Amino acid sequence: MRIRDILRRKGDTVATVPPDATVRELLAVLAEHNIGAAVVSPDGTAIAGIASERDVVRRLHEHGADLLDRPVSSIMTGQVRTVGPDEAVEELRRTMTEHRIRHVPVLDDGRLAGIVSIGDVVKSAIDELESEREHLVGYIQRAP
Repeated sequence: MRIRDILRRKGDTVATVPPDATVRELLAVLAEHNIGAAVVSPDGTAIAGIASERDVVRRLHEHGADLLDRPVSSIMTGQVRTVGPDEAVEELRRTMTEHRIRHVPVLDDGRLAGIVSIGDVVKSAIDELESEREHLVGYIQRAP
């Protein structure tokens, strides 16, 4: 299975926030879309970083409530791992596990084309296992 297959199923909509948005505005976007991370982008296509609930919680502990009025650029992860639509989901699964990453933006020709979460990757693995099980059951039932 390829990343493209996940995006086909879930869609290619990506929640973005500009780097100068406040952390409070980031939280509103996360709540509105019921998601755990947003891509930080000045124009909706280029990636400046990624900001997650985890980033907020860790910085909130350090800075207190004043953090909510700071720019997202002050808490975002600036070095973002990305994946292409034709890459294998299995390889992304390894990368996400090894580096403890929960959200990976998808770039197609250098432009933001989607985002894949660890939940999407797990769902794809479950779907693959279910499909294999169905094929095996069908094979066994047809066997003489």
